[in-house]
Amino acid sequence: MGALLYYLVVAPLSLFPLRVLNGISHILFLVFCYLIPYRKKVIQQNLQKAFPEKSQQEIDVLTKEYYHFLADLIVESINNFRFSKDALLARMVLENPDELAQIEAIQKPIILVSSHYNNWEWLISALGLLFKRPTYGIGMPLSAAFWDKKLTEKRERFGLKVVHAANYQQIFKQKDALVLVLADQAPADAKKAYWTKFLGQETPVIFGPEYLANRYDCAVVYVTIKNTQSGFYSVSFEVITEQALQENYGYITEKHLALLAESIHQAPSRWFWSHKRWKRQKPTELSQIMEQAKADFHAKFRS
Repeated sequence: MGALLYYLVVAPLSLFPLRVLNGISHILFLVFCYLIPYRKKVIQQNLQKAFPEKSQQEIDVLTKEYYHFLADLIVESINNFRFSKDALLARMVLENPDELAQIEAIQKPIILVSSHYNNWEWLISALGLLFKRPTYGIGMPLSAAFWDKKLTEKRERFGLKVVHAANYQQIFKQKDALVLVLADQAPADAKKAYWTKFLGQETPVIFGPEYLANRYDCAVVYVTIKNTQSGFYSVSFEVITEQALQENYGYITEKHLALLAESIHQAPSRWFWSHKRWKRQKPTELSQIMEQAKADFHAKFRS
């Protein structure tokens, strides 16, 4: 079924320019919003939790805006299967090239932290063009082998290499490695997550970027994607730290979450709200778990 969908629908559609695919985006919006409301309950529950000050009417407007974003994201991702280098760079414009040059000069591995905000798929594809360093993306393989292969091919075609989470150790042996992590996924185990306030909610988040930065002495850089107009984005980079081993426990995680929250407040509809963002139950013994996690961190990296 996956192969049929790709060869009969996705591959042919990817041949059309984005201005043509925008018509399909409008149709998808109507389907998501009116014909078969896509995960509307989940989306609205997430928005209500994140923005309790907003009225139901405002939540309804944000929901519609989210459906527009989701429809655009789908057609943009389809178009990305056949994008040329020039076409991609014309639509993912670098906002701060001077900062990029300074990042390139860092003499250690770099972890790029970003999220499922705006068009992260275009970011993944573009990184190999923006940086001269060996560029990697850490992720989990999809359960559908065919789509895992196709998405990996799409993401790797301009130089970035996809590395599954179980095999990341080797890449950090390269002193000039640059590694992208999308750090806003819901953690698999609430008891092993880092808990903090995010968008006003007690939230478990992945501690991976901070752990990896300390284990391999990496610099950490946050990536922000802004939507400038339909089908166009700007990308900017901000150094969180070049000295992870000197930072307090939790600093890196709190900083990249604060930067993400700032982006979400600026354009709330462009985060991936259709996932159950707060589905993990807060452990009853959370304070003891967090104290032990901090003690283990200090024993491993600060003793």
